[in-house]
Amino acid sequence: MTKSRTAVPSNDSTKDPRNGAKDSEKSTKSLKGTKDAILRAASFTKAPQVSKKTTTREERKVIAQQQAQEVKEAEKLVASAVRGPLGRWWAKLQTSSDRFTLGMAIVALGVVYGDIGTSPLYTAQTFLAGQGGLQNINRATIYGMLSLLFWSITLITTVKYVFVAMRTDNKGEGGIFALYSLLRKKGAWLAIPAMIGGAAFLADSVLTPAVSISSAVEGLRTIAVFKPIFLENENLSMMITVIIIVILFSVQQRGTERIGKVFGIVVMLWFAFLALVGVMNIGQDWTIFEALNPIHGIKFLFSTHNVQGLAVMGVIFLSTTGAEALYSDMGHVGRGNVYATWPFIKVALLLNYFGQGAWMLKNQNDKALWSIEGLNPFFQMLEPNVRYVAVILSVTAGIIASQALITGAYTMVSEATSLNWMPHLQVRYPARTRGQLYIPVVNVVLCVATITVLAVFRDSEHISGAYGLALTLTMLATTILLTVHMWYQKKRFGAFIFAIVFLMIEMMFFVASMAKFMHGGWFTMLLGVSILIIMVTWKDGTKIERSQRLHMKPKDFLPVLDKLHGDFRIPYFADNIVYLTSDREMKRLDTGIFFSIFADHPKRARAWWAVSVETDDAPFTREYCVENFGTDYLFRVKIKLGFKVSPSIPAYLHQIMHDLSHTGELPQQKSVYPKVDADPDIGPIRYVLLHKALMPESNISVRGALSLKMKYAIRHVAGTPVKWFGLAPYNPVVEVQPLFVSTRRPPRLKREDCSQRAVQSLQGASALETNIHVVKDIRPTDAEQTAVMNARDIAAANVMFANEKLANTGKISPVPIKETKKVSVEKPNKDGANIDAANVTHAVVQAVEDAARANDANSVKSEKSAATEKSAKNNLK
Repeated sequence: MTKSRTAVPSNDSTKDPRNGAKDSEKSTKSLKGTKDAILRAASFTKAPQVSKKTTTREERKVIAQQQAQEVKEAEKLVASAVRGPLGRWWAKLQTSSDRFTLGMAIVALGVVYGDIGTSPLYTAQTFLAGQGGLQNINRATIYGMLSLLFWSITLITTVKYVFVAMRTDNKGEGGIFALYSLLRKKGAWLAIPAMIGGAAFLADSVLTPAVSISSAVEGLRTIAVFKPIFLENENLSMMITVIIIVILFSVQQRGTERIGKVFGIVVMLWFAFLALVGVMNIGQDWTIFEALNPIHGIKFLFSTHNVQGLAVMGVIFLSTTGAEALYSDMGHVGRGNVYATWPFIKVALLLNYFGQGAWMLKNQNDKALWSIEGLNPFFQMLEPNVRYVAVILSVTAGIIASQALITGAYTMVSEATSLNWMPHLQVRYPARTRGQLYIPVVNVVLCVATITVLAVFRDSEHISGAYGLALTLTMLATTILLTVHMWYQKKRFGAFIFAIVFLMIEMMFFVASMAKFMHGGWFTMLLGVSILIIMVTWKDGTKIERSQRLHMKPKDFLPVLDKLHGDFRIPYFADNIVYLTSDREMKRLDTGIFFSIFADHPKRARAWWAVSVETDDAPFTREYCVENFGTDYLFRVKIKLGFKVSPSIPAYLHQIMHDLSHTGELPQQKSVYPKVDADPDIGPIRYVLLHKALMPESNISVRGALSLKMKYAIRHVAGTPVKWFGLAPYNPVVEVQPLFVSTRRPPRLKREDCSQRAVQSLQGASALETNIHVVKDIRPTDAEQTAVMNARDIAAANVMFANEKLANTGKISPVPIKETKKVSVEKPNKDGANIDAANVTHAVVQAVEDAARANDANSVKSEKSAATEKSAKNNLK
């Protein structure tokens, strides 16, 4: 028995097994070649990657140096502790928040005291100008001025800020915003003085560089060599000032630690110079120290010798303008370093002021000095050869004074951002401590604003008219907040005494400084109000947004996401969709993300990611945590980075995805084709940024709507989060979502019968034609004839269409087009007498009523016909 065989073509490869093996080998080689080509192409995409270690070589070097320094300092403390009570006190001091180091003490000189260190340059000069010159003063006047200066510096700067305010810090940071952060839960009204004080401080930060540097540069005019040059070029001093300001703001990115060490040495020389020249002039009249008696100041304030009256306190206030900088810059240098250096600063300042007073006592009757315009006792009490050194040092001191306010402005803005009073701005930390920061946007704004002040006021004489007014508001606000803090610290009696003394003194300063309002003070107040509006707007807008933020529990969103994840009818929007959010909730999902996924066209993905970034107090922290909600397609990621670590989110997310893929939490994703900034082992990633927008129909107050609109406008100007997170500009998708506030419900629409509408249109046209026929004896214009013809044609066409429709339905008879009744009236006389308006009106009304009665008759007839037909049908049944 033979087996049947199936005929096989001779050209089939299965006839010879070796041919099949060759084809398989060719196919394998082809696939391998294609894969190699794709991998080679993918090598050009430069996907973001991270190193295998959590710190860089430079960071490990810095950490090692810090550890070695700490060990070395610990050994010194142990050695000091065994030397008796004094050594133990020193060891305890160095381990507390009042720690003192020589290096940072020098930095404190350069960063903190620049503003108050330039006060001797213009305080006595402004005082003499206000009193009418050197010829109008006597011993009682000089004693009164020095007494007021001494006690103002002692009470405001030493007692209030050094002894009281600096003991109240928020994690080492000072300033009015840090103080408010400690009290924000004590009452919502406390935000008012905090905002006013912060806005005033920032406004004054614009004027400080302008007045300090310009006044120092103008000191070059007192040198005989440079005087002709400045007379020929009136704008030369302003040009030099602008150049110095631009250079000063350009070096801010290097950090206050490097700048402060250089400035600190110069400031130390400057204060030593102030003390030296002061002592040299005090030696001419040692009786000048009688001015330490406060009675002299009180008598002078209310005496007839005081030409300015209470406004003289506005001049005295200039000696304390740098006091707020001591508190706001505390985080940059440390409280202990300020404590250690302030006695030296205060003594040097007082010696110089008293030296100027001794010089005025000696030369008050010198008529040659009476004719000098803008007499400055500081430069006049120096020998001509010493003035060169004084001018150079004063210019440098003016630059350093600007530095004190610039660093304080950085701290203020950073704290306002943490309070959600200002938009999130890019912050850099060029030094090893978090207190030393740099904000590029603030740096640029301050630089431009300072140059604008110079362009408006031109010289220091006019700028000084606006200087100091806003700062009195900051001091008043600080006093209010300190009083509240002391009250809640159970120091009720101390808070009461503190409030009475300092509110009275600072209110006197504020009232006296208001005399400057019309002389330039309006400018700082305008700046302060503008900054205040920004803070109030951002605060209210953020509060409204957060009140509308809702969260969904996993049981609410997981079933829907699971269905979308497995719905193969919908193409992938991307393999990975990453939402960057500021929400700190880890166990629930923001409804904004859920709305984005399902709005319009659903965004299907292999995995959805909600990522937030937090800043840690340690400099080099790099950590993350993940919540997957029991799925392999939804991940909530929180990344914690040190304040010196750049937020390179794409690189860190690739690392997280690789880690989860290796642990099996994330299914493998293979990118078949290369893409820019893509990883072959991870699918394409799309970043989504959510922005809220106010809908027109939102049910919200006028103030709330205005706050939101202004906030979104400020956010647009402040910058985009793309730079903050280190994203490529072509990758993110910016979505604008409606803010979920309750909306107004408009009234319901009423449906109208289109056929009845056509009949009414015809009646309106007939009435219009009737009105024209009434005045037929008056020749109508071409426009009137055209209007009537168009109206009648359109109405007739509508009625014809309606008639056809109604006839086809068989319900009622078509409505006939009624001929318009013509009404005649008397012709006007030859003199052009007017037509009787009553006759015209009566004719028009009569025509309209006739048309309405005809329509009603037709309606009744149609109803009767329908009723008759219905009755006939019933009888037939």
